Amino acid sequence: MHLIIFGAPGAGKGTQAELLKSKAAVAHISTGEILRDAVKRETPLGVKAKAIMEKGELVPDELVVGIMKDALQDPKSDNGFILDGFPRTVPQAESLVEVFKEMNIDDVVLLVLDAKDDALVDRLTNRRACKECGKIFSLAEVEGKSECPSCGAKNSFYQRDDDKEDVIRNRLEVYRKSTKPVLDYFADKADVVTVDAMRPIDEVAKEVNEKLKLG
Repeated sequence: MHLIIFGAPGAGKGTQAELLKSKAAVAHISTGEILRDAVKRETPLGVKAKAIMEKGELVPDELVVGIMKDALQDPKSDNGFILDGFPRTVPQAESLVEVFKEMNIDDVVLLVLDAKDDALVDRLTNRRACKECGKIFSLAEVEGKSECPSCGAKNSFYQRDDDKEDVIRNRLEVYRKSTKPVLDYFADKADVVTVDAMRPIDEVAKEVNEKLKLG
């Protein structure tokens, strides 16, 4: 399976990618996780990306394309992959198509997670992350708790800067201007599948599995 998960910030791309990864046994390649890890480790890329990400803006194409090309060619991706958070611009999409040609990949599926802006703002402002393991939870999952359900860290929950409302609104505007055109670009280059993402996770996953014929 060669899958691109497409949708606005907060549509559930990471969540559905993790569920698909365990079901289909393919690599989950998340641009966001790669970049956040670089920021945490203060690598040269991380230092460049940090200020850009905190404003809710897109990291320059030349940085992201290089990272993703390496990830796609990693042996971990030999059985297939799920791209989460890439491509985000038409130039990135054009570069990705060239990489697909080099790798003889011609069975790409674009999974679109459809959602409304106001619902996404509500969802994202109610997210909390763990400072230790980086896992993200809804406020309802961790409210009143002092220990991370994932790694056990104490008093580690915080709201990421890019989950604050003003930044989210900017992220959604950037998505409309820079990322949504990617969908049009792939219209005749991939099998496009659309799912309503503003339902409970298990309902979205069920429809995704049905449309991708994963049982």
